Amino acid sequence: MRDRSFLALCALILVNQMGFGIITPVLPAYARSFGLDASSVGLVIGIYGFARFLANVPAGQLAERRGRRQVLIVGTVITSIASALIATATSLPLLLAYRLLAGLGAATVLTGGQIMVGDIATPENRGRMMSTYQGFFLVGVGLGPAPGGILADQFGLRAPFVAYAIFSALACVLAMLVIRETKPEGSSAATAAVASNASSADGTRIRATLLSSPFLLIGAVSFVQFFARTGAVFTAVPLLGIDRAGLTASQIGYAMAGVNLLNIATLYPSGQLADRVGRKLAIAPATLVCGLAMLLWGRATDYPSFILAAAVWGLGSGISGPSPAAYVADLAPADLRGRIFGYFRSVSDFGYIIGPLLIGAMIDRFGYATPLMATAVMFLISGAAFWLFAPEFHRRAAPVATS
Repeated sequence: MRDRSFLALCALILVNQMGFGIITPVLPAYARSFGLDASSVGLVIGIYGFARFLANVPAGQLAERRGRRQVLIVGTVITSIASALIATATSLPLLLAYRLLAGLGAATVLTGGQIMVGDIATPENRGRMMSTYQGFFLVGVGLGPAPGGILADQFGLRAPFVAYAIFSALACVLAMLVIRETKPEGSSAATAAVASNASSADGTRIRATLLSSPFLLIGAVSFVQFFARTGAVFTAVPLLGIDRAGLTASQIGYAMAGVNLLNIATLYPSGQLADRVGRKLAIAPATLVCGLAMLLWGRATDYPSFILAAAVWGLGSGISGPSPAAYVADLAPADLRGRIFGYFRSVSDFGYIIGPLLIGAMIDRFGYATPLMATAVMFLISGAAFWLFAPEFHRRAAPVATS
């Protein structure tokens, strides 16, 4: 039952994220088609993260109260509608409103899915299951950029958003037909009471977890990852490719597809490493490699140097992969996992908001190199702090006996 539920969840996230991958290489250009500067392009990207930031904790609470499956279905419906609306936008206010709605849908899908993996996994296999789930996620994202760029070149910048709406609708059908509930069994009345009126003891436990140094340190790592992903990789890098290197949407799409292929290639080995020797050895070095990618992109002037930076980013983000989520699952009390994951995703999505806004403003003022170098420094500081001060919760696997 657990295996079937997990595979069904992986299939849903694969289909859903294929749609997301399709719009990745064209969203900055689509926003710029409304006559926007880099700061405003950053706003279009960042408002999606703002919606996720607002919705993550309520989505976690809803998953505790009503179940994970309903959260996934609601999220895919919202995402499909929002994507179709984005393709019809005729002004910046409409585009922002529809991106806000899309972020609400994404929060429910991603939070519900991550909680569901936490339900199914055990401490002994959590790194591998998180990496497998993340692998399907990235296969979907990785399959999208190249066809997204081709769709934009052939049919216009609105076409990828129509495709995203279709993929989200398919994901909704899959959730309704195949996904089974993984919420731990118990009295529904008691569960509802806990979800709607958390006891004083639960509130104290949640605050203690959120204010603990391990949560703050892993939150900083994830914040910087999201800051870089949306601010640098989704905003600065495509614009840099167009303005400095003279790349087409298809070329940028191929580079982003290569990033995701490297993510996929490194994910499962990184999950095995995290289960075998602990989460820190996967998280800290990978954070530093991601910083190196920012430095390389800051100096990129042609397609080969652009591809090199993309390859280093794909390697670093793939090695880190699922380990931050596994680390949070290790430290979170099982009965509070939904809310703790909601708060963790909100910390991460705060980076999603700030990244494109700040980096967009820095691009307008200083060009591309300065914001990418600043992001590299953030990776260095967060990775070093996590390595030096974060405790390791995962019990190291015992060596396999040989005869």
